[in-house]
Amino acid sequence: MTEIAQLIATIKRELKAQGLTYRDVARALALSEPSVKRLFSSERFTVERLVQISQFLGFTLAELLQEASSSVPQLSTLTEHQETQLVSNSKLLLVAVCAFNHWSAADIVATYQMSKAECLKRLLVLDRMGVIALLPGDRIRLRIARDFDWLPNGPIRQFFRREGLSDFLAGRFDQPNETLEFTHGMLTEAAFSQLQLELRRLRGRFAALHKESAAAPLNQRRGTGLLLASQEWEPTVFQQFRRPPAA
Repeated sequence: MTEIAQLIATIKRELKAQGLTYRDVARALALSEPSVKRLFSSERFTVERLVQISQFLGFTLAELLQEASSSVPQLSTLTEHQETQLVSNSKLLLVAVCAFNHWSAADIVATYQMSKAECLKRLLVLDRMGVIALLPGDRIRLRIARDFDWLPNGPIRQFFRREGLSDFLAGRFDQPNETLEFTHGMLTEAAFSQLQLELRRLRGRFAALHKESAAAPLNQRRGTGLLLASQEWEPTVFQQFRRPPAA
């Protein structure tokens, strides 16, 4: 849905909520009812008309635009097809990850070997996919929710396990802002459930810190990977010594 379509949908919703009709709008704007209907069907509003309608509804135009923006559903996940589309093109995936991390188009072009035209081409693909809105001035508005996540065992996670996991774990983890912790134990079902809850809380806190950091200039932010993993596990080297099950 385009920005103007979102705004018009919001206006229609407000008219219905306030029990108003096109006839009421026509009186307020000193137009005929058929003229108002044509305005809404063609979606060709001037800024002056939008201001008049906003005031008629009891809003400023800025408030109505904010209302329209907040009414757009945010994506918690992508479809499998969308994730496949991302991993099929390395530059598209790069631009998507940068956008999701609140980079501007100028930041992407300045950092990576990509022309502005190439960057905008891929941002337009993301816009058509519905994951961002590419606004005037090459501004990027995200359409993903705060709790956005990749599909479990979907194309992105498979790509990470295949291409990124060994690269991530190859680091030395010896710098002040780096850490690698590993522990092993035996848990009851209740204890394991509690552990899963704590991991979800930590992931939520990471997401909150990511959002808080988004307002800082890019040169004050650092790409940070957080790997959370738990499963019932016995090293393969131990499994070979297990006694066979009793007959």
